Amino acid sequence: MKVKIFTDGGARGNPGQAGFGVVVVDEKKQIIFEVGKYLGVKTNNEAEYEGLIFGLSWLKENELIIDEAEFNADSELMVKQMQGIYKVKAVNLKELNKQARELVLAIKSKISFKAIKRELNSEADRLANEAMDKKR
Repeated sequence: MKVKIFTDGGARGNPGQAGFGVVVVDEKKQIIFEVGKYLGVKTNNEAEYEGLIFGLSWLKENELIIDEAEFNADSELMVKQMQGIYKVKAVNLKELNKQARELVLAIKSKISFKAIKRELNSEADRLANEAMDKKR
């Protein structure tokens, strides 16, 4: 099975109250998994990475049924860092990037990363905002 995994992270204030949303869509464009999670005080970029790491962890748990996963995020910085185009300079992102890269190496499924426009990431954004609103 091939899936698209949409991730989004946000912070109200930077740093501020933060959360992420993750949505997994199958080949028929049906949502097969979604989650939003409150993170406490983080930066926007930290929240973006936390969403990606959660999505990668979900994929690792389900890699026996998923052959290929395309990660979609509206954070061009994070996507280009994961693609190796941009270096990770921010100290607070280095460990998160390392965790994400280690997960990618541990997963047998084919993985790709794609930067998308914010309006194409509305479900993951909604989940991130709901998590921040409810603080859970």
